[in-house]
Amino acid sequence: MVTLAEVAQHAGVSASTVSYVLSGKRSISGATRQRVEQSIRQLGYHPNAGARALASNKSNIIALMVPLRTDMYVPVMMEIAIAVATTARTHGYDVLLLTGEEGPDAVRRVTGSGLADAMILMDVELDDERLPLLRGTDQPSVLIGMPADTSGLTCVDLDFRATGALCVEHLAMLGHRDIAVIGEAPAVYERHTGFAERTLDGLRSRAQELGVRLLHRPCEGGYDAMAVTLARVLDERPGTTGFVVQNESAVEPLLALLRQQGQAVPEDMSVVAICPDQVAVQASLRLTSVAIPAQDMGRHAVERLVAKLDGHAADEVVLIAPELTVRTSTGPAPARSGS
Repeated sequence: MVTLAEVAQHAGVSASTVSYVLSGKRSISGATRQRVEQSIRQLGYHPNAGARALASNKSNIIALMVPLRTDMYVPVMMEIAIAVATTARTHGYDVLLLTGEEGPDAVRRVTGSGLADAMILMDVELDDERLPLLRGTDQPSVLIGMPADTSGLTCVDLDFRATGALCVEHLAMLGHRDIAVIGEAPAVYERHTGFAERTLDGLRSRAQELGVRLLHRPCEGGYDAMAVTLARVLDERPGTTGFVVQNESAVEPLLALLRQQGQAVPEDMSVVAICPDQVAVQASLRLTSVAIPAQDMGRHAVERLVAKLDGHAADEVVLIAPELTVRTSTGPAPARSGS
C-alpha cells in the first residue's frame, strides 16, 4: 500500500504539504497542488479513512436508516437504498445502512458518535419519534417520507395524496361508482405511516368530491388474507366494480381470486395498483398503476443532503408528482341490471 511519505517523495515536497493538499487546511500554490495530485494519481494513493476523518473532522459517510419490517415491501425499500448508495458515491460519500427498529436511539447513536456526517431517514410516520432529535441537532438530515409537521425538516417523497386522488379519478372517469381499496397490513396504519395515511386521505377526499363510494380494508397480503378481505368487501359492498391496491403482496392473490369467482378483469372488475412498475408489468395481467419512483426518491434525497452539507440548501419539501400508466386491468364499469 502506498504511503503518504512515498507520495511526498515522488512529488518532491514534504509530507505535511501532501497532508495540507488532502485536508485543505492550508493554502497551497496551484503548481504544488497539481504536482501532489498528479503523484497521488500515478501512485494510486488512497488516504486512510480514519486519519482523513480526524484531519478534516468529516467521515464522508451518510447514515441511512431503513427499518426492515415484515409488514413492508422490502424490495421497494432496498431499491431506494441502492439509489441512495450509488448517488452518494458519485458525491464522494459512502453509506452506513442501519436496518434495526431502534427509532430515536439510532439517531442518538449517529449524532453522538460521529459515525456519519449526515442522515437519511426512511419509513417516516406522521408523528415520528425521531423528529424532535433531528430538529435539535445541527447534523444535516433528509427524510424520504413526510410527517404531519414538516417544519424544520427536508423531505422527499412521492406525492401520495395526489396518487390516491389520481387512482380514484381514473376509475371514476370509467364510470365506477363503488371502489374498494385493498390497503397495507393493519400495523402500517396503526403506526400512522405517512405514505399510507396520505394515500388514504387523497383517495377519500377525491372520492367524496366525485360522488364515488369508497371502502378501505387493510390486508396482510398473501392468498389466505386476501381471500378473507375480498369476501368481506363483496359482502359489504356487492356493487363494487373497481379496486385500488396499495399492497404489493396482495396484487396477485386478488387477481387469482377474481378469476376463480368468474369475475373477468377488466370486463367485470377494474384494478389499479400503487406499486413498482416491475410488479405491475410482471403480474398475470398487466396492471394499470401509479409507479413508486424509488430511484428518483433516493437520488433527490442525496442531492438535497449534499447541498445541505455544503451549506447551500434550506429546509424544503420535495414531492414527486404521480404518473398513472394505463394498461389492461382497467376498463369501463359494467352495466348493472336495473341501472
